[in-house]
Amino acid sequence: MIANKISVLKLVLIFCCLNLLLSRCYSDQFSTAVTVREDDGDQQKEDHDSDQTEDPEDLEVFYPTAEWQTLKPGQAVPAGSHVRLNLQTGEREVKLGEEEGVKHWKQGERPEMNKQSASFSTTELKEALKKFKAENDDPVKKNTEQAEESGGSQFRSVDELKREMETMNFLVETDEQIMGKLLAQFNSTSGTVDQRVSALLELEYLVHQVDNAKNLVSMGGMKLVTDALNSTDIRLQESAAFVLGSAVSSNPSVQVEALEGGALQKLLTLLTAPHPVPVKKKALFAVACLLHHFPFAQSHFVKLGGLQVLGELFQEQGSDSLRLRVITMLYDMITEKELVLQAGVDGGESWSDQYLQQYAELSLQPTLTELGWCRLVPELLVSPDHDQREKALRTLLAMMPDCRPQYQQNPALLASLRTLREEYSALSLSEQNQGETDGYFGEILALLDSLVLKTH
Repeated sequence: MIANKISVLKLVLIFCCLNLLLSRCYSDQFSTAVTVREDDGDQQKEDHDSDQTEDPEDLEVFYPTAEWQTLKPGQAVPAGSHVRLNLQTGEREVKLGEEEGVKHWKQGERPEMNKQSASFSTTELKEALKKFKAENDDPVKKNTEQAEESGGSQFRSVDELKREMETMNFLVETDEQIMGKLLAQFNSTSGTVDQRVSALLELEYLVHQVDNAKNLVSMGGMKLVTDALNSTDIRLQESAAFVLGSAVSSNPSVQVEALEGGALQKLLTLLTAPHPVPVKKKALFAVACLLHHFPFAQSHFVKLGGLQVLGELFQEQGSDSLRLRVITMLYDMITEKELVLQAGVDGGESWSDQYLQQYAELSLQPTLTELGWCRLVPELLVSPDHDQREKALRTLLAMMPDCRPQYQQNPALLASLRTLREEYSALSLSEQNQGETDGYFGEILALLDSLVLKTH
């Protein structure tokens, strides 16, 4: 009886062990879709200790065949495989299933696994995530692929963009529309002076573009700006002169419109009236831009007494900043005429005969001589500013053909030239010692040498 009980207990124990082993086997077979094991934590440490031959970050994939093979701990088993427990050895064994649709694996290849059979290493997952992120974070590639799939261009027309923006209540204004609003703001009788000045400054930014300056004329804005030169508010006068100068700069058609609109007379009025220096600076800027490469306007300027106005500005007390602008303007007018006429003779430029004739008839240097400019310009040589000295020397050389007799009879000029030559000889030598063969002081010394040579 006791022996029978012991046999029954042995059978129960064997049955329990068999159930336990089979449950572990099936739990391994039906694991989650992606298994990643890392050695950070207690459970990972235990798994690592239980299998010293396996790398915890690179699990081995088992490739079953048609024959029973021993399955090592931690190996992934594909779906559809047969798993059994060998009661003699106590090891799990596996082989390919015979169900329809199961694909044979080849050693070294990663098969297509179902959701309950794949096992990947951490390194493989990281690389896959990086690749996925790079593909989705590249907007250019994404847009290009979408455009290719749709069979059209990845860029849309301006009309399409405008229609979409209109549906979003987002209005894109052209420069012409903006200028129209600014002119309305400037011309409004209810606007403050600050608002009108602000409108002019924004217009000045826009009219640097040639087409915008032409639109200013066609929209009637040039007349508004020119009329503002007669304003009683100096801020409006200064801002209007700034807009006018920017609009006519290198824009022949707008230069003609401004001249015909009486802009030159009003600018000369600003220069003769007792206005602050900032107003006169902007007025000089506008006059210089209006006369640039415009011989007809230059002749008109001389007839209106423009050279006398410049002479008065030059001799005003406390107008050093204006004096430099004045002689720069005179130098530009003199050299511009010489260069254009010489280019016309050489055939280097396709100037029209009428254009060359206007320059030929321009009586600039004789008028400068009559007005005493041969005596006025040398006064700048006493300035300690190198820039003023340079501009004065260049202007003296430009006026040399008509002013040479007066230069030779001016002892103050001759003394200044000798003193300056000694000073700039030392400065030029210092530049050369520092390795500057073509330095700034060397250029001024060359101007002095040329002027001294021509006055003897």
